[in-house]
Amino acid sequence: MKSESKKNLSLLILAIAFIAFIYGTIKAMAIVERTHVGTSDGIYRSYVTTSQEIKEKAFALTEHCRDAHCKVQSLLDFVTNIPYRTNTFQQYSAQKTIMQNFGDCDDKSNLLISMLHALGLEAYFVLVPKHIFVITAIEDERLDQRKGLWVNGKKYFILESTARNSNIGFPLHYRLDELDVIVEPFSNKKLSIEKLEWKE
Repeated sequence: MKSESKKNLSLLILAIAFIAFIYGTIKAMAIVERTHVGTSDGIYRSYVTTSQEIKEKAFALTEHCRDAHCKVQSLLDFVTNIPYRTNTFQQYSAQKTIMQNFGDCDDKSNLLISMLHALGLEAYFVLVPKHIFVITAIEDERLDQRKGLWVNGKKYFILESTARNSNIGFPLHYRLDELDVIVEPFSNKKLSIEKLEWKE
């Protein structure tokens, strides 16, 4: 009788362990799908965040602003003035990039796009060979004569997180066919691109 009870208990423990393993595997796969995207250079991993700390930072940096142009430029100024330093083997979170006060294009772009998202501003990652930058769509007459990246008929402006004190509408330093993927950072979905143009 005791051996039968032990056997049943062992089977129950094995069943629970198996279910926990399956659940953990499915959850891990969902995280990978949400944070990894394939590119011609390999796999890019997103480190965007919706943390309260980053939201508070974004609001503090833009509390003086009355329009989207000011908000985007204020966030860009903050990020571009974080010293650029290449991290060969590791990407850092937005919080860590602020704390250590340095980062590469991945780190600084993750920080910038996380803060833009905190303010409800539309922005995407653009991955090109060995680099990443951010694009955002804002309407402002000060930008009417500035060239932008037109994606499927909608104009976006380049935000270059690694160029110190750069402005909204940074020049495109790549051929259009070098733009590997454009990614929505929080869903990690690649935009379907029917047409790309670089023009005013």
